[in-house]
Order: sequence, then C-alpha cells, then structure tokens
Amino acid sequence: MATAADLAEAVVASLNTGVFSRPFTAARAYLPLFDLGQMADLHVTVVAAGRTVQPASRDLLQVDHRIEIAVQQKLTGEGTTQCDPLLALVEEIADHLRGGHLPGLPEAAWVGTEHAPLVAPEHLNELRQFTSVLAVTYRTWEA
Repeated sequence: MATAADLAEAVVASLNTGVFSRPFTAARAYLPLFDLGQMADLHVTVVAAGRTVQPASRDLLQVDHRIEIAVQQKLTGEGTTQCDPLLALVEEIADHLRGGHLPGLPEAAWVGTEHAPLVAPEHLNELRQFTSVLAVTYRTWEA
C-alpha cells in the first residue's frame, strides 16, 4: 500500500532525474514556505496534499492521492520576461509527470493534472515572487 508520503517521494525522485530547461533540485515538504531572502534561488517543492478514498468494488478501495508541486522564485525585474520561462518550466514539469508511472511505485497511475491559477497573483503583487502550483493526482487500489 503506497502512502501519500511514498507518492510525494516518488514524484521528487522522478523530477530530480528529469531533464528540464532550468536546473533545480526538488524537495519534499509539508509547507512550501521560505524566507524572502532565500527566494532568489528557484524552489521546487513537492507536498502530499490530500487523499480521497472510495469503494471500487466490494473488496477494493480506489485511493486518489493529490500531490502539489510548487515552483517559486523571487523576481528581480518587471514584466513578463522573468515569468514566462518559469511558467514554461511548470508546464515542462506537468508534461514530465503526465501519463507516466513513478519510480518504485508502478501501481500508482497518473489520473490528471490541475494548474489553476497559472501564477499566484497575490505573490506577484505583494512579494514580487513567482509562485505556481501544479496539483497532480495518482490513483492506487487497496484491498
């Protein structure tokens, strides 16, 4: 039986072995909060965010695990020139995770990805920080 923490760790492993347009090292956390002074560096944080359990049959449970991936970085300039490449990175991450299985967890099937809003407007306005969160759902079954 895969736990939410197992799935989050598998997402971290998958991201850290992937090839992306910008280098990063993903890390797992329960709260993707950092001091503003640390945000000059790109942060990719994976959070086990939720779990939904429902019957699939008399003896089988369907378990959907929601994993959130936060991409965050402090902006130094104005306009879209810094946000566009970061948003493209988020889309690369979504493409990387789409449809595949996770390392070490072949029983976990990708179900879908949600990416709304694309960028957190309050972080742009108040912190001058790019923050985008992907929510990826994986499904497992339990007896």
